[in-house]
Amino acid sequence: MAPALEKEKENCHWCQIRSFPRHKQQPITIVNEVDDATIPSTFRFLQHSKLGAGVQAAEDSFRTGCECEDVEECQYSSCLCLQEQEDDSDDEGHARRKVYMYHMHGAKSGLLRSKFLKSKRPIYECHDGCACAESCPNRVVERGRKVPLQIFRTEKTGWGVRSLVDIKKGQFVDKYIGEIITPQEAQRRRNASSIAERKDVYLFALDKFTDKHSPDVRLRGPPLEIDGEFMSGPTRFINHSCDPNLRIFARVGDHADKHIHDIAMFALKDILRGEELTFDYVDGVSEEDDDAKDKSKQGDMVKCLCGSKNCREFLW
Repeated sequence: MAPALEKEKENCHWCQIRSFPRHKQQPITIVNEVDDATIPSTFRFLQHSKLGAGVQAAEDSFRTGCECEDVEECQYSSCLCLQEQEDDSDDEGHARRKVYMYHMHGAKSGLLRSKFLKSKRPIYECHDGCACAESCPNRVVERGRKVPLQIFRTEKTGWGVRSLVDIKKGQFVDKYIGEIITPQEAQRRRNASSIAERKDVYLFALDKFTDKHSPDVRLRGPPLEIDGEFMSGPTRFINHSCDPNLRIFARVGDHADKHIHDIAMFALKDILRGEELTFDYVDGVSEEDDDAKDKSKQGDMVKCLCGSKNCREFLW
């Protein structure tokens, strides 16, 4: 292949997307019916997060997985993958206490249970290192995106994302992926950005399990971060809303990799086909820590353009 043609193919977003194994079943499309803007040619579509310099996954000797031979066992606290799962069920104290996050059977099978959807608890799943089958009901995020997504140009907020099918409340939509980098590299990129606040739109701290007293040294210090600005998936283009229809959850597969846990997005409500997908960029900030309420700080803050009835007017 000629160098020029090879370079053109490397920069071709359609070529990147078309190479994904599930493209025919759950395609990603890009449309612009508003202006002449295009996604930068330097942006790369990824299937999975990439580990940056200085970031390592756990060694194989530290990896674990459940030994459940029957997938029905992967809903009880006896399942190794679920032993850290928080739950407030009535089975407290029972040897076979149910702690699963998802509906296991019927029309709601695979949907996140409502009491967890309203919480911010981490999700613990079975994974490819487990003895249970790939059909295990506790492998929802593990099995990947099942929703065809379209990146489209909005009238006021640049690029946005919508689904080409209806989405049910509690349904997994996709993960936020990118380059996982050290906190030092994340700060360097903030400093190098012409607008630091803009850079923060693409950086996600993997801080759900950060604890200075953790026996895992990787969880004691400043957390790693995911940078999706230059390489990511379609969720990188999802806009903020103060009244969102998605929520992000920390998802853990192998417990040895908590420091590089997934950021998974689930539907907070039923979402109609074609409706724009949104999540709250500052979900989890308490009212006392919300600078948007402090008028003395609003002058230097990023304005919110979501236009929702509950709009806070400022992001950070």
